[in-house]
Amino acid sequence: MRILLAPLLFLLALNANAAQAFQPKAEKVVDNVYALIGPLGQRSADNDGLNANFGFIVTPRGVILIDSGASLLGARKIEAAIARVTKQPVRWVVNTGSQDHRWLGNAYFAGRGAEVIALARTGATQAEYAGQHMEGLKRFLGERLQGTQPLPAPKTLPDSGTLELGGETLELAYTDAHFPGDAWVWLPKHGVLFSGDLVYVDRLLGVMPWSSVQNGQQAFKALAALKPARIVPGHGRVCDLAQAQRETGDYYDFLVGKVGAAAKEMEPMDATLDRYADLPEFRHLENYGDLHRANMNRAFIEFESK
Repeated sequence: MRILLAPLLFLLALNANAAQAFQPKAEKVVDNVYALIGPLGQRSADNDGLNANFGFIVTPRGVILIDSGASLLGARKIEAAIARVTKQPVRWVVNTGSQDHRWLGNAYFAGRGAEVIALARTGATQAEYAGQHMEGLKRFLGERLQGTQPLPAPKTLPDSGTLELGGETLELAYTDAHFPGDAWVWLPKHGVLFSGDLVYVDRLLGVMPWSSVQNGQQAFKALAALKPARIVPGHGRVCDLAQAQRETGDYYDFLVGKVGAAAKEMEPMDATLDRYADLPEFRHLENYGDLHRANMNRAFIEFESK
């Protein structure tokens, strides 16, 4: 009995971990449009890097998937969530960006017969950052990253593009905010916008060394002009324009209008960051304590260098 007990306990532990692991579930946004809402925290082996939002549109000619996940196993989880809604296969994968969880599942879906599509700068940035993203993900996913093959979008469109499949129209436009070449997908028929990493709700947006808060502010104003009824943000719950404005648009306005203005006036960076260290209107957002000062620092540098 002692010989059998250890393997049995090991199997029970594996089953318990599998039960606790994140499994994306489809949430109907409207009609045949669905969102897959990821957790707000960090990438992990439990979530297979799916700490972001994805979505799909079911059409008579197949499923259009918006973003493919951060790994082979993450892509399989996305596929399983779609299969619980429809038997239609994934026909197209449309990438909104080049951050790892937007596209490192591309190869899996391409191997299943899907066509992978993105705007040209999106695909170029994917290729540029592929090695860096794979190395970074190893720290979070470990062995669960095995089998993942970077595949930058093979089919690319120019500076903007319109796609049509099965009675659905998708309009792609650059945002260039979080990563160069980032884009949104607008579904005019439904009034739904998949923002990619332009919009964050429930958590504070992140400004990276390669991000542009000025581009973010301009892109958000263009988004608002579309007057979407529903927004599937890059992170956080499906929301309306008012929430997106409060939690993303207003923050871009702050970073440009206050921090950027201080940088252009050549004020000391530390004094500026100290002055705006506590912003009650954004303090409730997850990751505020970890990201806010670093966001201001990078916004300051963006305007200081101009």
